[in-house]
Amino acid sequence: MAPPRALADLPPAQQALILPFEDWLAHAQQIRQLSRPGSLAVYQAMWWALSQWAAGQQPAPGVMQLDAVLLLRYLDSRQGMAGPDEPLTLRYRARLLGLVQRVQAHQAARLEQLSPPGVADLMRRDPALRESQRSAAQEPPDYLPHDDCLRLTQWLQACADEVHLPPAGRRSAAAPLPERWQSLRDATACALQLLAGLGPGAVRALRVTDVDCRAASLHPLRIQVPADGSMPAYEVPLDEPLATALLAHWLQRRAREGLGGDGLFPSTRSGKPWGKVAQFTAGRRVLTAAGIARQDGGSFRLRHTWALQRLRGGWPPEQLARRLGIIDPGVMARYRRLLDEAPAELPPPRPLPGPSAEGLPPASPEAPDLPGPPTAPDAPIGEAAAPGAG
Repeated sequence: MAPPRALADLPPAQQALILPFEDWLAHAQQIRQLSRPGSLAVYQAMWWALSQWAAGQQPAPGVMQLDAVLLLRYLDSRQGMAGPDEPLTLRYRARLLGLVQRVQAHQAARLEQLSPPGVADLMRRDPALRESQRSAAQEPPDYLPHDDCLRLTQWLQACADEVHLPPAGRRSAAAPLPERWQSLRDATACALQLLAGLGPGAVRALRVTDVDCRAASLHPLRIQVPADGSMPAYEVPLDEPLATALLAHWLQRRAREGLGGDGLFPSTRSGKPWGKVAQFTAGRRVLTAAGIARQDGGSFRLRHTWALQRLRGGWPPEQLARRLGIIDPGVMARYRRLLDEAPAELPPPRPLPGPSAEGLPPASPEAPDLPGPPTAPDAPIGEAAAPGAG
């Protein structure tokens, strides 16, 4: 059932649940913690279903009364995606619980009180969900092996060389880039992942105004990556000439094509945002064109490749975490465990650039004591496998 257009059309008990959600949603969008249209629609549908169910309970709970007992009862009452008798997937359960936790925490801050422990209690009561999260946290990150990393880098270099040629010199048999603007978009997006450490979600969320260019030119210096619900906003200095060159070419091409919208990488000429599935497919096209046989894993492994190369090159883990926008120490622990295993095909090391190139303050002698965020509905766990529709 689709949500009514007007809040006044809802029963009072459901209105009382929708209002705190809309308050959190407006705040999350204002601070750019939530900027993906697809995720916005998912959260709205999730909360609509929960509020509709809760409003029918006797007595109807408010948002701060959504405790472990009620949430478990709701999850058990829901039908899943695979069929009418299938339970909800663990991923859906985790996303819903993370959403409830965030809305309650926002409401608690408004009321200057403690956030209720319902979600944490439910996590303790649900061994399958707890084990699912533990397995995801311990799974080693996927990455490009040494030879594939070199293949993709060489292919991206050929793309940058190709756009420098005059029109009469292009479209040779070995030319990596067709004339379509989408091909340069796809190559540039992959370059920012492999050579600047951005994740797929960050690439999709970027706006043109997030790119800081040198005055009177289109030479990109750095990128301001917006917060996305699982990580805060952070700055990425562009210290790899190949990534800088491709991004400069893309900015010029985007302006010349007159592409609409404010997204850095639009999906259509009118400026429609680039969706998860479309970007996943575009990344596979790039890997195929570069001669990389293995297509599973998505383009998130390009970011993992970037991180592993820097750790192998001697980057201090705490400095790398700042550069990646990581606030969960468990992520860096996964990288360290993989390096300790020392697989033979790790990507080649990349040393730490000088302070002026890196644009970061000197690393502190100890890693910062940063608490992990609540379960993030937008965490990139599902990017490692082919995404489903939507």
